[in-house]
Amino acid sequence: MNTHHNTRGHIGHERASGSDIPMAQLLELDAEVLAPYLAELTGWLADLTHPAPARILDLGSGPGTGSLALAHRFGSAQVTAVDISPQMLHRLHKQAAAHGVTDRISTLEANLDEPWAEIGEGGPYDLIWAAAFLHHVADPARTLAQAFEHVRPGGLLTVTEMDFFPRFLPEDIGIGRPGLEARMHAATNTQPPHEWTGELTDAGFTLEERRPFDIRLDRAQAGPALNDYAQTCLAKLRSHATDALDADDLDALDALLDETQPHSIARRDDLTVRTTRTTWIARSPGAIRGVRLTGEVCDLP
Repeated sequence: MNTHHNTRGHIGHERASGSDIPMAQLLELDAEVLAPYLAELTGWLADLTHPAPARILDLGSGPGTGSLALAHRFGSAQVTAVDISPQMLHRLHKQAAAHGVTDRISTLEANLDEPWAEIGEGGPYDLIWAAAFLHHVADPARTLAQAFEHVRPGGLLTVTEMDFFPRFLPEDIGIGRPGLEARMHAATNTQPPHEWTGELTDAGFTLEERRPFDIRLDRAQAGPALNDYAQTCLAKLRSHATDALDADDLDALDALLDETQPHSIARRDDLTVRTTRTTWIARSPGAIRGVRLTGEVCDLP
């Protein structure tokens, strides 16, 4: 996995480095706050997989938020989580133990830009999950071709991307000019959205559906981690905004991030979560939907 250098989709999995722990914490907060969205996404997958998947591969798993969601949704599945970062996988081991699923989640430290020989030993897979990951690899077409080789005929690949960081603030935050968050996003969100439809079909998959999720969560839905999540996201964006915002906006942003200030993110009760995620569901041809091929001849009645 290669480090992603622009600000789009930074809630993703970067090359193993000293930044792994803060990134893991951000990913875990993301999953906690967006739990209603994750439940909707995995429920949709369950509707498309008959019978339920027995073998699942989580590409670029990070600390395993996707692996855990999939293990809970598919109660008999074995999940293989692959990441280049030992720190991320260590956190996944701890979380799997806390959730009581250590017997169903295995981890593999590997660079997914390299051949998948060891990954293939656990396959073929009924479901491959790639969340906020594909844009990090050196050659997405090669990665999708390898995924195609390791998914069972009739199996699914799901690719999810976030359009950009979530938004949290009201228009008027009580300091500085109204519209600070909108200006910050406009200044730092300069890349076009990711689009994988062509690459998926080029790799041999048949696109089942491309679905945007428009996520809007109030404080009650987002839960108690909302302020920490907003603080972490805005602090990460602040690191990219120095040359993009004027001095007054930077001062207001710094006041938001200062927990001692009266308008700080940590003290606010007017936060919400607004974000969009897009998921592509693609199927490997070669089996009739709903029939798993196991090496034996299976005839429909």
